Amino acid sequence: MKEYYNPNRESWKELLERPTISLKEIRTVVQPIIDAIIEKGDEALTAYTRKFDGVELENMLVTEAEIKGAAKHLTTELKEAIKVAHKNIAKFHKAQQIKPLKVETMEGVICERKSVAIPKVGLYIPGGSAPLFSTVLMLAIPAKIAGCREIVLCSPPNKEGNLHPAILYAAQLSGITKIIKAGGAQAIAAMAYGTETIPKVDKIFGPGNQYVTAAKQLVSLDAVAIDMPAGPSEVLVYADEDANPAFIAADLLSQAEHGVDSQVVFVTINDEILSDLQKEIYNQLRELPRWEIADRCLQNSLVIILKTEEEAIDLINAYAPEHLIFLCKNAREMADKIENAGSIFLGYFTPESAGDYASGTNHTLPTNGAARAYSGVSLDSFVKNITYQEITETGLKNLGPHVEEMAAAESLQAHKNAVTVRLNSLKNK
Repeated sequence: MKEYYNPNRESWKELLERPTISLKEIRTVVQPIIDAIIEKGDEALTAYTRKFDGVELENMLVTEAEIKGAAKHLTTELKEAIKVAHKNIAKFHKAQQIKPLKVETMEGVICERKSVAIPKVGLYIPGGSAPLFSTVLMLAIPAKIAGCREIVLCSPPNKEGNLHPAILYAAQLSGITKIIKAGGAQAIAAMAYGTETIPKVDKIFGPGNQYVTAAKQLVSLDAVAIDMPAGPSEVLVYADEDANPAFIAADLLSQAEHGVDSQVVFVTINDEILSDLQKEIYNQLRELPRWEIADRCLQNSLVIILKTEEEAIDLINAYAPEHLIFLCKNAREMADKIENAGSIFLGYFTPESAGDYASGTNHTLPTNGAARAYSGVSLDSFVKNITYQEITETGLKNLGPHVEEMAAAESLQAHKNAVTVRLNSLKNK
């Protein structure tokens, strides 16, 4: 990890830049894939699966037998863990349901708002170096609670042409039955435009690599809505002098093992813990099965030592991390000053992995600074809020003259007339 001592504020922007490939460069790769899916549908999808996943599929659809048979390939302990996670995630997201709103803004003028589920949604589940079955729970559960009519799940197959049994088990537990063996930018394009096998959806959800992210952004220009520009994962850990170096190292490495393009940032105002932290990182790294990936990620990661907590807060808000961990005694106080973050983890005993899997919050979060304007996925992501208004005769008499005045001031005579003809009809009664 690269160390920076008291960097001046003018250097923060450059210092905190994510190690991403040029979007222009990625689009030159992704756009032809999208075009091919639009033109050739399933034929192109099968060809790209052969090219990128190294497998020839006779049938992209996961069969009912495959879904039902997945459970026997999992340990009892893992199935129980998935059930606990499902329960917690469902409980937290059900609590986000909003009752219909009805307000009489003035006598005879009634305004309402009601949440309505997005009819068709597509869920993208990464399955490359690590099959993220936890993401199935994070997306499928709120989609079902919201009441989405059709839910399509896409995930890349392994070399044997199968999906990981934990992905299928989590999908079955969440009530998802339409599952397709397709990944990458081609799966995003298929859900956005539709193919013979995959129906066109209204909104696409799910994290992925930079090519998946670019595909989501491109299709959102004319075909479909997306949850957010969620790319390679990232974490910022802040720790004080009382933080256990083993905890810090574990949190940093848990993010680093995601992929070489993930970013890890450690911020502190106490440089005395760095020596012990480096030892912990070295010792824990050696024990990781994915140590090479984590090690390469750490080479692009940062240690930033600042003078004050106030500076740390300012830097965190400037970075807008996807995950933010406060390993400090005043975690709540510092968190209350944060304006830009995807999800915040408070205190010494709250690891990011709890939120990644089973505490109940959603782990599909904005990356690459998008937390300045985007929220993470929630129940709200799967619904639209439709407003209604109903005006009685009395209401129109009360409100109408004001609308006429405003419409006239904007030189929109037809708008004014829509009120005037109604008011005139009431005068004749």
